[in-house]
Amino acid sequence: MSPSLALTVWAAGVLGLFYLDRERGATPSKALWLPTLWLLINGSRPVTMWLGMQPAVSMQQQIMDGTPADAAVFGVLLALGLVVVWRRRRLAGAVLRQAWPVLIYFGYCLASVLWSNIADVAAKRWVKSLGDLAMVLVVATEPDLALALRRLFSRTAILLLPASILFIRYFPALGRSFDPWSGAPTNVGVTTNKNILGAVAFLLALGALWQVLSLASEKLAPGRRRRLLAQFAILVVAVFVLQQAHSATSISAALFGGALILATLLPMMRRPAMVHAIVAFILVGGLLAFWLGAEGAVTHELGRKSDLTGRTEIWHGVLAQAALSPIVGVGFESFWTGPNLLAVSRRLPHFEGSGFANEAHDGYIEVYAEVGMVGLTLIIGILVGAYRRAVRAFALNPMAGRLMLGYVAALAIYNITEAGFRMLSMAWIFLLLAVICAARIVCQAQSAPLESPAAQAQAMEVPA
Repeated sequence: MSPSLALTVWAAGVLGLFYLDRERGATPSKALWLPTLWLLINGSRPVTMWLGMQPAVSMQQQIMDGTPADAAVFGVLLALGLVVVWRRRRLAGAVLRQAWPVLIYFGYCLASVLWSNIADVAAKRWVKSLGDLAMVLVVATEPDLALALRRLFSRTAILLLPASILFIRYFPALGRSFDPWSGAPTNVGVTTNKNILGAVAFLLALGALWQVLSLASEKLAPGRRRRLLAQFAILVVAVFVLQQAHSATSISAALFGGALILATLLPMMRRPAMVHAIVAFILVGGLLAFWLGAEGAVTHELGRKSDLTGRTEIWHGVLAQAALSPIVGVGFESFWTGPNLLAVSRRLPHFEGSGFANEAHDGYIEVYAEVGMVGLTLIIGILVGAYRRAVRAFALNPMAGRLMLGYVAALAIYNITEAGFRMLSMAWIFLLLAVICAARIVCQAQSAPLESPAAQAQAMEVPA
């Protein structure tokens, strides 16, 4: 198939999926396009790269400050998102009070700017990170939460996943790259890195799986058959893209999250004690495998070397440098700059002079290096609180709650070998989404009515 014909087929396929997945009489607010655009940008490439604009600054300056055009795009989206959240401030405030560990973490990250050696840049990055929270709040404060999630996942998946296959197969100059360490060719699709592509695929695959299971149980849903066909097609495409990305971490997280979502279909899982038991069983089983020396076989099956493709070397180097400021760290988003970057490079002779070392490939180590043990404790608090709220949300609303539970558990695993707690990353955005949406469900069950009865009934998926 020629590239021009493939482009035509891709366009027809995208339009066909949107047509099949339409929901008559169910329309979210226009504000939902703000988080959709936010995900499309952060799940692919910067706007300037799509437009072919060559930045007039060096690569190091791009990493430190970003390009003015991209900053303007993020600024406009952030401003519009904050306006929407302010108009919905009553519900947004109640949800944030329920998800208070997130507020504490953001507040501490802001305070850490004070001791950063690049305080001005760190402050700009913190302001930009507010966009992640604002966009998640826009989704969580929609009148119909389930509809908002369905539209968000479908729009993002239909626009990103088929395009990635198109780029990889027919436009390799756009969809393929070379690994900076080994020089081996890799598939990046619409993103800039195979690990980012893997994260996008696994997160959207879990969303598609959730929609397939939801439609399978809703026998009287309007347009059920065509919507089920569309979501099943999206799920197949997501799995294929995940396989093309060759990201062992994303594959592991997808399997863990998918298995947990499927396990919640069992009648016995309606009890919180059974949810705790199945999660503990999977985690303990994984730990025992490593303690018994099976990690070599496991990583080999997942396509990694016994040293997790060089990650253990990076971990040792980062931990040694981070130990110089173990309590409060070096400041928000300030570790991979200046003296710290040079020091880590010297500790890792294999990477010295490559210019590509810019993350710890472990979310927990990354947080420890940036904001110290205090920040790491807060992140663990967010995960524990998110898990508890997800379990509670599952008891209140099994259909939406199982998705939150799957995302929280999968992302906790994902961050063991990928830095997924970084601002503007898909993993961090989806973790916030799971935390805030679970808080929304719990908040509505515990608080006085904050919306009209009809809107609450729609959001909670119960008869009015």
